[in-house]
Amino acid sequence: MSPKPTPEGVLATNRKARHNYEILETLEAGIVLAGTEVKSIRNRELSIEEAFAAEQNGELFLHNLHVRAYSHGNIHNHEPQRIRKLLLHRREIRKLGAQIGQQGLTLVPLDLHLRNGKIKVLLGLAKGKNVSDKRESLKKKQSDREARRAMATANQR
Repeated sequence: MSPKPTPEGVLATNRKARHNYEILETLEAGIVLAGTEVKSIRNRELSIEEAFAAEQNGELFLHNLHVRAYSHGNIHNHEPQRIRKLLLHRREIRKLGAQIGQQGLTLVPLDLHLRNGKIKVLLGLAKGKNVSDKRESLKKKQSDREARRAMATANQR
């Protein structure tokens, strides 16, 4: 499990991922980007809500990551929704491919962040939740929030 990025380094988060999926494991991967993509991502002009990662021919690719075309780009600007290659060690890709194929899991990007000046993606190995699981997690979240409020008011007295 990789360390969490600093909050000021986070460029985009997938807020629906933890609602729609149960995250079993997380890992950090590099991403192959064009120059204008880097500039657009640093300007936070992207959407990762519908993105997912898939293994093809022993390599890992990120699909449906929408990076808006750079406003000051020229005719060689990048395509906004192209498939981008992820950088991981071969043994990690093999392990993830086996888990995805056998257990019916998926890889969802949780966030894009900066680490030492490089753009990284935090991937979550996830299992989809059904409607009752989502309701249950919302109830638990609400009860925890109420308990914190009650504790806060009790501490103020």
